[in-house]
Amino acid sequence: MSGPWDKRPSPPRATGSGHRPPRGPRPSVTRDEPRAAPPAGPRDELRLYGINAVQAVFERRPDAIRKIYLTEARIPSFKALLAWCVKHRVGYRVVAEDDLDRLAASQHHEGIVADVRKVEPQALGDWLRGLPAGPASALWLDGVGNPHNFGAILRSAAHFGVSAILLPPQGGLALSGAAARVAEGGAEQVPLVRLGNTANAIAQLRGAGFSLAATVVRGGDDLFAARLPERLIYVMGAEGEGMDAQLAAACDARLSIPGTGAVESLNVASATAVFLAQWRQCLRKE
Repeated sequence: MSGPWDKRPSPPRATGSGHRPPRGPRPSVTRDEPRAAPPAGPRDELRLYGINAVQAVFERRPDAIRKIYLTEARIPSFKALLAWCVKHRVGYRVVAEDDLDRLAASQHHEGIVADVRKVEPQALGDWLRGLPAGPASALWLDGVGNPHNFGAILRSAAHFGVSAILLPPQGGLALSGAAARVAEGGAEQVPLVRLGNTANAIAQLRGAGFSLAATVVRGGDDLFAARLPERLIYVMGAEGEGMDAQLAAACDARLSIPGTGAVESLNVASATAVFLAQWRQCLRKE
């Protein structure tokens, strides 16, 4: 098997994997909530919706829950959550289906909405200090912005045991209700890390034993023939423009997913799952 990690690639035609080439009172329990959605909550809150997204918050950080809205049909499924709300004086409301449509700004709420405290991304140095020795993978998302793709990436990251999602210092990528619903609970499993200066971030990651792989549509080493390192950062590019060319050139290797050529590529979320699955497979062969 080939090993591209001992050579620095020449500046590539940057592409994104799966994209085009570039770039205190008693709880309030009421029925018949007013039909108009309440105003948005404080800036430190996030409105989640979907069964698995809400259940994951309840299981991992129940103290973050500030308000629950649900349909009457969902009460039997969430008895434990509602009992916790009563015990801890957290309000919940039983509402109609169309009220949840407005609260979630989506029809995909599955009968429950929750206002919860946000978790701010960690700094890179803090994450690295807490990372145990041994095999680890992370995803550097360079320009990924679609919340449904972000949610699907979080779901795959949780499934394959990714240690973190690395977010660039600029850009609007942040966890949203839509992303958390698509992640099906994965948003509570995978830490988000906010990067600083790109060159410094790369140096810190290499200092912690990581190699960086730019994921490209074409021109990279065959993913399935490459010998992947135990500590690996996959750099995933934006859905439309691909990743930044300088960032791609700074990586230790370029990897591509071979296919039939019948379509240009996989989208970024599908490609991420393939890359992560192959990393796990390589670990098993060691």
